[in-house]
Amino acid sequence: MTALLRYQAALLLRSQRWLAPFFLYAAFVGVGLQAGEPVLGALGYAVAGLVPVAAWAVRICLNQEPPAARAVVAAAAGRARARLAALVTATGAVLLVGAVTVLAVTAVSDRHGVAPAAAGLVGATVCVLTGAAIGALTTRPLVPSRGWSLTALLLGSLLALVTTGSPAAAAVSCLVTAASRTAAAPFPWLAAAGAPVLAAAAAFVSCRATARHE
Repeated sequence: MTALLRYQAALLLRSQRWLAPFFLYAAFVGVGLQAGEPVLGALGYAVAGLVPVAAWAVRICLNQEPPAARAVVAAAAGRARARLAALVTATGAVLLVGAVTVLAVTAVSDRHGVAPAAAGLVGATVCVLTGAAIGALTTRPLVPSRGWSLTALLLGSLLALVTTGSPAAAAVSCLVTAASRTAAAPFPWLAAAGAPVLAAAAAFVSCRATARHE
């Protein structure tokens, strides 16, 4: 698996396809936030943007290999393992971006005696895992059409942020709601527990479908 992860990471870096989602996310955070804002509200805004970014990054990693290269890797390591490596690579890359963003937003925001970095990191992790699940379920072979795949990805990301019961919606709401309080930053534990389960289930379905239909 280590070799597969290195291979997928090298493909992602060399393809430069990561530039679009990551730079758009940087613009989203830079335009939407200002120094000195209440930190919890700023973190809620920042981590919400990680949902579509994670879904987009997963889609990139799952589709970045040429068909011939994909067939060679599948023959050597198995289709399910190759797909899992792509999922883990994309998720890890966005988690890193999310962690850097949380620390940067915390540094420039008004903390008012609150120590929000841990809560922000939990919220970022929840949003990234939710987005990764969406990306895994909205691309081939589950959604083979490129147009429908992009539509499902965007719609799924939006619903994940507004639907009651969604881990991402719960995490963002927890941070934003607490922005007006003076208590310690909240930990969205329920959302944090649900997001890994959702991501694992999506990865299982995606890898199983790949092994059967590709």
